[in-house]
Amino acid sequence: MATGFPIDRRALLAGAMALPVTAHAAALPGSGGDDAAFWHDVAAQYDVTREVIQLENGNWGMMARPVLRSYEQAVERVNRDTSYYARRGMVREVIAARDALAAALGVPAEEVAFTRNATEALKTLILGYNRLKTGDAVLYADLDYDSMQACMESLATRRGAAVVRIALPEPATRQSIIDVYAAAMDANPRLRLILLTHLSHRTGLVVPVREIAAMARARGIDTIVDAAHSWGQLDFALADLDCDFVGLNCHKWLGAPLGVGALHVRRRALAAIDRDPANDATDRDTLQARIHTGTLDFAAQLTVPAALTFQQAIGAKRRADRLSALRNQWVIRARQIPGIEILTPDDPSLHGGITAFRIAGKTSVADNIAIAAKLLERHRIFTVHRVGPAKGACVRVTPALFNSMTDMDALAAALPDLIA
Repeated sequence: MATGFPIDRRALLAGAMALPVTAHAAALPGSGGDDAAFWHDVAAQYDVTREVIQLENGNWGMMARPVLRSYEQAVERVNRDTSYYARRGMVREVIAARDALAAALGVPAEEVAFTRNATEALKTLILGYNRLKTGDAVLYADLDYDSMQACMESLATRRGAAVVRIALPEPATRQSIIDVYAAAMDANPRLRLILLTHLSHRTGLVVPVREIAAMARARGIDTIVDAAHSWGQLDFALADLDCDFVGLNCHKWLGAPLGVGALHVRRRALAAIDRDPANDATDRDTLQARIHTGTLDFAAQLTVPAALTFQQAIGAKRRADRLSALRNQWVIRARQIPGIEILTPDDPSLHGGITAFRIAGKTSVADNIAIAAKLLERHRIFTVHRVGPAKGACVRVTPALFNSMTDMDALAAALPDLIA
């Protein structure tokens, strides 16, 4: 995640709660971000449950303590001043928060709008996309998010489109992923729209979006990108994807309050997305005109700058390296255990922190519910089963910045018991 702000690596707060500074302010060379003293200080900013080892952080992210305090203050003000605040300055502050987010994403402010989550952003893009003609085709993959798959399927009745579904390779390589999309483009000459999930919520597989989108663009095909799990987990800017349409979350890896997502549409492509019919037809033709949420949690949006400040003090690359190092800590050991299948490649360009595993032959939903339950009941390790991959269900492991290498070692040590 490239940012538009200077990063103070010796503090996790600016003007609020300073993180203790240690002699290990910079990651050790070759440490993969595993500087124990620094990350201990980071973890200390999260009030995480002690009931379990929490390795299911993909649903939403935890606010760090200073972000939570900022949110509490915003809630207090919105609750106290209500419309007196809303009609006399709150909108300016929400716009300023939007501008700060756009700067962090590395795109012009008018190309970003707040939504309540990535699902709402992507629903706006998919259902509002107006370049389809009857008989055109749209494409999505087995690892895409369920709600987005449903939106793509609905284009058959909404737009008269032919819907194409593909399965991504397992195990995957960078080239094999590109090849399966290229083959789908070759097989469907009327393909006009592709949904790409940058980092899958099911297995953690990272798709080479830029390369696939470039192939699509050369054939006159548009690409909508689901970046709900990639932005803040991986180190990139939106410009690196080179795509016109992106939906993302702020309450996952950025660690903002629940109920904040964002929509990005390049200015040149704005006309391809319909205006929301609930908006006044006389309103200016902006990206905001494509969304109509009604009254929402304004305090959550107002807290986004605090979340950005906290994460920028850590640094995008350092954060991505740490999440990858946590992942590798258990995966390297797990690959040596007979009967454990790791679904996500070790190629660092194809994974972040999320990785899924499967016990050989255990592909049903019931099997994987039972595996996750066994991890919780016997080892106090909380994970979640996932369905959808073409080769069967799996268990997803999602570490966060408050997790330790000891947590990951505990998972690796528990895996043989699952097979027994």
